[in-house]
Amino acid sequence: MTRRVLEVDDLDPQRIGRVVERAEAWKSDPSAVPKVLAGCGAVLMFEKPSARTRVSTEMAVSTLGGHPIYVRGDEVGLDDRESVEDVGRTFAAYAAVIAARVSSHRTLERMCSVVDVPVVNLLSDRAHPCQALADLLTVHEHFGGVEGRRVAFVGDGNNVASSLAFTAALAGFELAIASPPGYELDLDVLERARNLGGVVAQLNDPSDAVRGADVVYTDVWTSMGDEAERDERRRAFAAYTVDAALMREAEPDAIFLHCLPAHRGEEVAAEVIDGPHARVWPQAENRMHAARALLVDVLEAS
Repeated sequence: MTRRVLEVDDLDPQRIGRVVERAEAWKSDPSAVPKVLAGCGAVLMFEKPSARTRVSTEMAVSTLGGHPIYVRGDEVGLDDRESVEDVGRTFAAYAAVIAARVSSHRTLERMCSVVDVPVVNLLSDRAHPCQALADLLTVHEHFGGVEGRRVAFVGDGNNVASSLAFTAALAGFELAIASPPGYELDLDVLERARNLGGVVAQLNDPSDAVRGADVVYTDVWTSMGDEAERDERRRAFAAYTVDAALMREAEPDAIFLHCLPAHRGEEVAAEVIDGPHARVWPQAENRMHAARALLVDVLEAS
């Protein structure tokens, strides 16, 4: 089994199922959480700031008996003060696992090439696997399973959408992504997900994606690092707000998800994210439960 999880497809259906099963069980019974990091440290490196990712991962490490060590990117000066490889070697000398939220996916790949401890992607420009696992857990909890469900993602074909595509392929749900022309999911990701057996559709009309969906999901129109494109993106995504009218296209018992932070009045209407369909806060809580189960999985693989 691979010790690195840089994207969801570093896992397989059996491992994903085990992560979700354990996350749900340990959420129900915290006393059963194994102390696999007792006496060990976990380096959490953040080139990009975060609220949910930092708190959820620190708590995951702590409840596994370990010591979370938060490191900002500017503290180590990647490829300025020290090379990525040298930083990785240093972290691996002290810690049982490295988890990192980075600007470039290549940073994680370079670190993996020189260390002998597990490496987990907390977010990169290409992928957000821990978020996707939390999303999977949330849908599983609500519906009692995910196989055969239809998930509609409305918005940018970004790192969140990419990880959802691989999750759909490995967990057995259908995914429809609606994006404006020019903002679709990368064709390489779409092809790889379909080659894994995924039923993944890339559409332009939000109504076509949402119609009959069990889950409606969106993300911000302008991700961190794309701020210079904010005005252009607002124009491109103007017809992609998830509002009450769009939610009525979904199944009557459909739920709404958002990976947060949310901008009410842009990608989602307040009546939706604060309404009865929303499962956003259980989804946010599940970031910790999913991260904890994933850390146990990669540590077992090592």
